[in-house]
Amino acid sequence: MERDRLRELLDAVLADDADGGARTLNDMAGDAFTSPFHFSRMLSRETKEPPVAMRRRVLLERAAWQLRRGSSVADAAWAAGYDSVEGFSRAYSRAFGHPPSRPTARHWLPAPNGIHFHPPISLWVDSTERVGNPLAEQLVRHDLDDTRALLAYAARLSDAELHEVRLPGTVVLEWDRAEESIGGVLANLVYTKEIWLASIEGRDTPQRSGDDLLGRHDAVAADWLAMVRDLDARGGWNDRLIDALCEPPESFVMSSVIAHVLTFSAHRRQLARHMLRLAGHKVGPGDPITWLRRHRNEDTTGDDLA
Repeated sequence: MERDRLRELLDAVLADDADGGARTLNDMAGDAFTSPFHFSRMLSRETKEPPVAMRRRVLLERAAWQLRRGSSVADAAWAAGYDSVEGFSRAYSRAFGHPPSRPTARHWLPAPNGIHFHPPISLWVDSTERVGNPLAEQLVRHDLDDTRALLAYAARLSDAELHEVRLPGTVVLEWDRAEESIGGVLANLVYTKEIWLASIEGRDTPQRSGDDLLGRHDAVAADWLAMVRDLDARGGWNDRLIDALCEPPESFVMSSVIAHVLTFSAHRRQLARHMLRLAGHKVGPGDPITWLRRHRNEDTTGDDLA
């Protein structure tokens, strides 16, 4: 029987270490009886994904499946090769858009090759999966991460600081409430995604209730990211949404909805930063270049405003 070399390479990437430790490129190459250079080159050529990145992604998919079945976060973190729950939680939150304490509806992450974890211990290759748009993914994830960082920072402010009028008469969009304070800007940042998702999913207009903006963001962020990923995966950017929450109902192209949300979210995030500086707080620019570098190095923290 002819050797299935790709299968052998994948087995080397995804094998579990006996000691439960992190599996390095040298470990993988050794199991495949080749040098790290040739191992990485062969697998990257065949799958369009570096072996270390593939292993990290597939083990996060497995962790999501395990958490849905009742595994503890600590056990899932250890099985995925993380030395700490905190490191695992950061990686999981960046990948799925919400912390591991909240089960995900779908354990697959975007992949350039259709290769995914399939329970209980095997892989599934989806031959129909499209290679997604990396720019769309990065823009949406940066928006969600940066919004969360601002909300986490604002949670440390007093009510007086949060609600003091900084820029009187500020209105970003005529149909939204005035955004004269840090709290007003952040509230609209969260509510915008809540109401668009309600329209997309055919639900009633959500209430602007609850002061826990960070909790509300974490809830809507996961669903928003999943919606955009689904749109991208099936090439549905030109789909039309009939927004029944408008009076009268209005039709929108989905790509324009995402662009609209990203545009005004970016404006509001910078407006919130400007108000924070007026209040005497030193905050950075929220540059996506810096975010992406830190994201790739896996050292982004939840409240980093650099």
